[in-house]
Amino acid sequence: MPRKLPFRVIHVSGQDESYRAAELNYHSPLTKGWQSSRYCLYPQDIVIQLENRSRLRKIQILSHQYLIATKIEFFVGDVPDEQLQDLENARYTRLGYVSLSDNEKTGYKARELKSVHVDAIGLYLKLNIHKNHINKYNIYNQVGIIAINVIGDDIRRPTDLTDPDVYLDPDKRKAIEADPSLEGLYNKPDFISPLDDLAFDMYQDPEIAGIIRKLEKKKQEAVLQERFEYAKKLKAAISELQKVGEKLGKYEVEKRQAVENEDYDKAKLRKVQMDEYRLQVYKELNLPDLLETSGSRHPQVIDLEPIRQATPPRLQEISYRTPPQTPPPRTPYDERPLPAMKNKDSKPTSDSPPPPRTPYDERVLPVKPPPVPEEEDPAPSETNTGITGEPEPMGEKELREASYAIDAFGEPLVSKAYSKTWSYREDALLAVYKHVQESSVSAKEECRNLLKATIFLIKRAIDDKVYSVFKAGLHLLRMILTEYIPKHKLTKQDTIYAVEKTMPNLLHKGGDTAQRNREDAKNFVLEEASLMEVKPTNIVPHECTKPIKLSLAPRQAQTQCEIVEALYLKLGIKSNTGLTVENLMQFCVTALGHNSDKVREVAERIIKDLYKEVRDPVKDYLPPDNEKTRKITLYRQLFEYFDKVDGKPTKTDVKRKRAEDERKKQQEIDMLQQQLQQLKDMAAGKQPIDESVLENKKGAPRRPSIASKKMGQKQDAAKKKQLDKKKKDDDDVSMYNMDNICIFCGERNESFTEEGLDLHYWKHCPMLKRCTNCKQVVEIASYTEHLLTECEAKTNYQKCPRCTEAIPKSDYDEHIAAKSCNSARASNNHCPLCHQNIASGEEGWKSHLMSREGCKQNPRRLLALNKTPAAGKKAAPKGKKTPR
Repeated sequence: MPRKLPFRVIHVSGQDESYRAAELNYHSPLTKGWQSSRYCLYPQDIVIQLENRSRLRKIQILSHQYLIATKIEFFVGDVPDEQLQDLENARYTRLGYVSLSDNEKTGYKARELKSVHVDAIGLYLKLNIHKNHINKYNIYNQVGIIAINVIGDDIRRPTDLTDPDVYLDPDKRKAIEADPSLEGLYNKPDFISPLDDLAFDMYQDPEIAGIIRKLEKKKQEAVLQERFEYAKKLKAAISELQKVGEKLGKYEVEKRQAVENEDYDKAKLRKVQMDEYRLQVYKELNLPDLLETSGSRHPQVIDLEPIRQATPPRLQEISYRTPPQTPPPRTPYDERPLPAMKNKDSKPTSDSPPPPRTPYDERVLPVKPPPVPEEEDPAPSETNTGITGEPEPMGEKELREASYAIDAFGEPLVSKAYSKTWSYREDALLAVYKHVQESSVSAKEECRNLLKATIFLIKRAIDDKVYSVFKAGLHLLRMILTEYIPKHKLTKQDTIYAVEKTMPNLLHKGGDTAQRNREDAKNFVLEEASLMEVKPTNIVPHECTKPIKLSLAPRQAQTQCEIVEALYLKLGIKSNTGLTVENLMQFCVTALGHNSDKVREVAERIIKDLYKEVRDPVKDYLPPDNEKTRKITLYRQLFEYFDKVDGKPTKTDVKRKRAEDERKKQQEIDMLQQQLQQLKDMAAGKQPIDESVLENKKGAPRRPSIASKKMGQKQDAAKKKQLDKKKKDDDDVSMYNMDNICIFCGERNESFTEEGLDLHYWKHCPMLKRCTNCKQVVEIASYTEHLLTECEAKTNYQKCPRCTEAIPKSDYDEHIAAKSCNSARASNNHCPLCHQNIASGEEGWKSHLMSREGCKQNPRRLLALNKTPAAGKKAAPKGKKTPR
C-alpha cells in the first residue's frame, strides 16, 4: 500500500533566513515552513530528494495563509540507470499544475491544503512556484509553503508495477498465504492510510502521533491473530489519542508563541499543563497494557477508572514515558491544569481518589429536619459543630491548583475551603477574613501575593452552591476592596485585578436557580460599581457591557442585562462613568438577538432610554429604517417609539391617515361625477340650468388624483370666469359644457372627456410636466415651489438665493460656489426648465412655454405647435365651439 515517503530538500532558488527550506523536512504543529526571499524573481524552485526511487501516488501542499502563490507546477525527476544518482543528472517530466485561491474569503486566516493524485516513478520532485497573489498583508511579494507531503511506494524489485504483491511486506504476504480470507485487508494497492495524510502530522503532537502509529500497527497484528476484542480497544484508544494529540499540538503552539513574546510564566504554565494532561491520558488509557510492553500476548482487561486508595499514586510511577525527577511546578492561582481526557466507555475520573468516608458512628444524625443535601442551606437546628473530625485531605491536583493559597494560608486552612462539608468551607472563609484583616505585612509584593491567594478562594466561594458560603465570599470580597487595598496602599491595577477576576463568577451566579442568589450577585455588582476604590477604574461597566453570547442561559443573560440597565440609570453616559453609546448599544444589539423574550425586553428598555438622551447616534447601531426592517416586529416597535419621541407620526398613524384621506378623496370623486352628470344633462336640455350646481362645480378639482390642489383651484377659477363671460355673450345651453377644453393651455377638443383630459394633462399639455421624484403632474410655473414645499422628496432640495430654483442638496455647495446660475429678477418670471427670465404674468408663461420662439427645454411645446390650425384658417376663440 502507498505510504508516507521520507525526503529532504536539496535545492531551493531562494529563502527567507527566518523561514528556511529545511523546515519542510519535518512535519509538526511547530513547523514554520519555507518562505521565499523578499521581492524575489519568479518562478521559484524547490527540489526534494526521496529516500529511495519510488512510485509517487499523491502529493500534498499546505500553503501559507497570505503568502500565496498563484500556481504551482510539479515535475518528477529520475536518473538513468547508467548514470550516477545526482541532481545534475536528473531528467524531469512535467506532471501538471494546481492553482491556489487568493484566500480573500477567509480573511487570510486559513491555510489551503492541496492534494494531487499522480502516478509517476522517480527519485526527485521539483516544485515550480509562480508569482504571488497580491494582498495587504504580503508587503514583500513573497510566497510561502508550510509543508510538503509525498505518498507512494518504494520500488523493491524490478517487477511488474501493477502486481499488488510488490507493495506488501514479507510478513504480511506470509499471513495472507496462511489465511487467504485476509487478502482483502492488505491487498489494497490504492489505499492510503489517514495516518499518512499531511493534516495528521501538522496538527498532532509528535509523541502522540508516534504512539498512534504503534497502536495502529498493533491493531493490524491483532486482526491477523483474531484478537478482535483487543483490536476494538486499540481502535477506541486511537480515536481518543487523536483528539488528545490535536489539543496538545495547539498548546505546544501557544507555548512557543509565549516564548517568542517572552511571556515565560505562560510558557511555563502551558508546559505544566501539557505534561500533566499527557500523563493523565496515558494513565487512563493504560498504555503499557495496550502496547503490551510487558510481553503479554493477551493483556488484562483495561480499566480506565483509576484505582481508589487513600494515598494517590505518583503520576511518575504510571507514566508511559520517563518523567522528570523533580516534582512538577505549581500552577499559578489564576489558571488550572487541563482536565484529564475521558474515555467514552468510562465514568468521569479524578486526579486523586476520593477521601475516605466518615464513619456512620461519627456523624450526628438530626431527628428534625432530615439531612440537608450539599446544594441546599443548612437547617436552622444544625450548627458548625454538628460534624466532628478533620476535613478530608486534598488530592494532588487540588494541591497544585491551590498552591498560591497554600503558600499564604497553609494547607490545613485551605483543605477546609476544599472540604465537601459546607461548615468547613464557611469556617475557612471566616478564618481568611480575620487573617487578611489583621495582616501586618508591609512589602508590596507580599501584599499582592496575599491578595491573589484570597481572590482565588473568593472565586470558589462565589461559585459555591450553599448560600451561607456564597455570602461569606461576598463579605470577604467587600473587605478586600474597601479595607485591605486602601490600608496597604495598593495600586489601581490591584483593584482592577480583584474585580476583573471575580466578575465572571458573579455574572455566572446571576443565572442561579435560587432567586436570592441571583439578587445578591446583582446587588453586589451594583454596589461594587459605586465603591470609592472601584468607581474611578470603570472596570465594572467595562466587564458588564461585554456582549453576551446568544447561547447564554436565559436567567444569566437577563440578570446581566438588568445589571447594565441599573448601571446606566445610576451612572449615565458621562465621560468618566465607563458607559458610552458605543458599548451600551453593542451590548443591547447583541441581546436583541437572544431567544429569551425577557432578555430582549430589558435590552429594548435600555435602547429606548438611551434614545431619549442622545437620539440619532442610537440609530447608527441598528438596521436601516425601511419597510423591510419594519416588517420585523421588534424593530418596528423600536422605530415607532423613536418617531413618537421625535414628535413624528408613527407609520401606523400615517397609514391610518392615508386611508382616511383616500376615503375622503373617493367621496369627493363620487360627488364630482354626480355634478358632472348634472351639467351634461343641463347641456343636453334634459333639465333646467341649476346655478347651485355651477357654484358647487367651482370648489371641486377635475381630477384630484392627477393635478395638485393649486391646479384644481386655478381650473375652477378659470371655469368660473369663462362661464360668466359666456352668460353675457350667448344664451346657448351648450356653452356650459366645459368638458372639452383644457383650462391651462386653452386647447379645445371633442375628445376631451373626463378621461381624455386626464390623458392630455398626463402626456401633452405644454403648460404641465411630471415631477421627476413623485411623478405628480404639476404646472411648470409652480414646479420650483412644488419641489421645495409639496414633493415627497422636498427634504432633498434647497432654494438658491440667486436663481431661486430648487437645487439638490448634493449639488448645492458646488452650485453656489460656481456662481454661474442666471439671477432671477423680481419683475419677471423665472423658468425652471431653461433657467431664463421671461415676461411676467400668466400670459408670459403661455408665450414662453407654447410659442415657436419659446422654451427650448419644454418637449411638449412642439406637440402643441403641431396641433395649431393650418394657415388661412382662423382659430376658434377660447370658450366657443368651432362653427361647422
